[in-house]
Parts: sequence; structure tokens; C-alpha cells
Amino acid sequence: MSDTNIAKITSYLTFKLGDEEFAAHVSKVLNILELTKITEVPKSPNYMTGVINLRGSVLPVIDTRIKFGMTPTEFTPSTCIVVMDIDLEGESVHVGALVDSVQAVVEIEHDQIMPPPSLGNKYRSEFIEGVANINDKFVMILNMDEVFSSEDLIDLASKTLESEALVKDGAEVAPEA
Repeated sequence: MSDTNIAKITSYLTFKLGDEEFAAHVSKVLNILELTKITEVPKSPNYMTGVINLRGSVLPVIDTRIKFGMTPTEFTPSTCIVVMDIDLEGESVHVGALVDSVQAVVEIEHDQIMPPPSLGNKYRSEFIEGVANINDKFVMILNMDEVFSSEDLIDLASKTLESEALVKDGAEVAPEA
């Protein structure tokens, strides 16, 4: 889909991290998965929970709460993995993002999006594209491509490759999602 067509789409997936509600453009969301067994990867970044087997591919899973400087995710029946398509210097990289719960797909027109507030140290503001008032609640709209720096994605990719090597050597990384 061209960038022009993507820009016309006004649908966003909303999800919760703690008491805060966030949104990601639907063009970045590939799948929503129930929580499955996540295999830890030794010496991975602190926000990388591990990897899962997604239809024969090894998918890195990050704890979005840790990435945003919050307390680690507590696994509940609502916890799920949102599979995101992240752009890394023109290349598509898939990452699973742990979220406390998925809320809904909502329509947010461009003129409803206000500039991001100054958030101090709580969140890195370059992640936030803007804020929208949805049903009397403020929703922070994330720029998913900015959530991960190139260095973050290179770290994730190298740890994922190590895990794929384990799979090829016959070790099972995780059950089929």
C-alpha cells in the first residue's frame, strides 16, 4: 500500500499500558495474539521479554511497559501480543509488543489529533505523534517506527538470529502460536 493511501486511513488500534491508553496506526498492526509461552533469550536487552514461534518464524517480543519506563507487564488474561510492522531504514521488521489489553479500533481524523504535550521524563516524547480525545479520554498516538531506535532493532535482530540458530539446531524455542 502506498504512503498516500496509508495517510488516508484514519483507523487506530487502542491498547492499555497501566492506566494509560495508547494508539497505533492500523497499518503498523499485523496481528493480535493471545499470550503464549515466551522463551527468554540470554543477554538480551532488559525490555526484550524473549521470542515466540509465529508460524515458523521467530518473533522477538518486547515488554512495551519497560520500553516506556514503566513497571514490567504483569501477565493477566487480558495481556496480549500485538505484532507490529516496524520500518527500519526502509526494511520491514516484525516485533511483538506486550500490552496489558487491546481496547478497540477507533477512527481518529487528522484534525482531532493535538500536538503531543511536554511529558517530561515519563515518556520519550519522540514516540508520541499526538494526543486525541476519544470518549472523554486522552489517547496517546504512538509513532511505532520511532518507538525503536535503529540500535534497538539491531539488538533485537541479533538476539532473534541467535534464537533462530537454536531452532535450526533442533532446540524448540516456543510452541506454535
